[in-house]
Amino acid sequence: MASRVLAQCVRQLARPSARLSSGNVAVRAAAAAAPVPVLSNPRSFSSIGSSQRTRWIEQTRISSSVGLLCRQYGDLPPLTIETIKERVMYVLKLYDKINPEKLVTSSHFLKDLGLDSLDQVEIIMAMEDEFGFEIPDAEAEKLMSPQDIVQYIADKKDVYE
Repeated sequence: MASRVLAQCVRQLARPSARLSSGNVAVRAAAAAAPVPVLSNPRSFSSIGSSQRTRWIEQTRISSSVGLLCRQYGDLPPLTIETIKERVMYVLKLYDKINPEKLVTSSHFLKDLGLDSLDQVEIIMAMEDEFGFEIPDAEAEKLMSPQDIVQYIADKKDVYE
């Protein structure tokens, strides 16, 4: 903001008419006859280049217009280990290949629930959708039970008891 104001002031000072907004005719005539100082560097005195500044101005116009057109809601309630556990179990109970009566937090996907590796990938994708972040493949291979998923999400979201 300050760099924009400074650049605008410099541009106004470079124009001869801006310097002479008030005063008598003799001073104006003398100033008009005097040579106009030429800046050795025509770029403005801001720390960002003109293309970066244009991009920044366009982004602020877009974001300000979007802010006016969109409703802004409050953030979600803070996560706790218990809410993470409830959400993970809810997603797993909705998965059609898992029997909800056999499902407990310590159930192993392959051994206890009879799922295969493709089912595990689908479960991880459902968790990514539920919690809004991507789980890398190397980490996803290690998540073999609901408790592992709860612990991983708690670590990623910085939730501690």
